[in-house]
Amino acid sequence: MRGLDLPSRLFETGSDDYELYEEDDEFVLNVELPGFDVGDIDVSWDDGMLNIAAEREDEQRGERRTYHRRFRFPKRVDDERIAANYTNGILEVRLPVETGATARGKQIEIEG
Repeated sequence: MRGLDLPSRLFETGSDDYELYEEDDEFVLNVELPGFDVGDIDVSWDDGMLNIAAEREDEQRGERRTYHRRFRFPKRVDDERIAANYTNGILEVRLPVETGATARGKQIEIEG
């Protein structure tokens, strides 16, 4: 198995507007949202799914910008300790993994 960079491989979609990794018992998600204000961004957690939505209307140009993405995590997250910070166009969300949490699922036997 080539490097076990599991979190980035699990969430890879071909888009480069975010970075996701696991460090010190927490997931760290950085999402590029340039041009949005803090009030334009909504971050919510529901049953293992992180939802990020942003909407901004530029009346001068007659444009409306939207962003929406969902992330599912392979470990149980302590949802009471999730923290988000928006600085210089980057939204950082820290999702602490519950102590003793393991990836959900089961081992699949490979026949050959």
